[in-house]
Amino acid sequence: MAHTKSQGKTNQKSNRPGQRLGLKKSGGQKVAVGQIIVRQVGSKYHTAAGTKAGKDFTIYAIRPGIVKFLNKFGKKLVSVVKA
Repeated sequence: MAHTKSQGKTNQKSNRPGQRLGLKKSGGQKVAVGQIIVRQVGSKYHTAAGTKAGKDFTIYAIRPGIVKFLNKFGKKLVSVVKA
């Protein structure tokens, strides 16, 4: 008969890598169509002109230009303006 109890779930946790979230482009940088600007969980940053959000709240450029961050009504917005 075993003298130690079975470990069960405590030994089955896998060590998962991080999700690499955050800003991928900063203000003033050039972007092409489809380039990711922000990877986030939830909508900390919101879309503005020239950007769209994916289903996982990823913000990406829909036109080429320069990234611009601004605050409007207490919300952080991300836009892409013409170069």
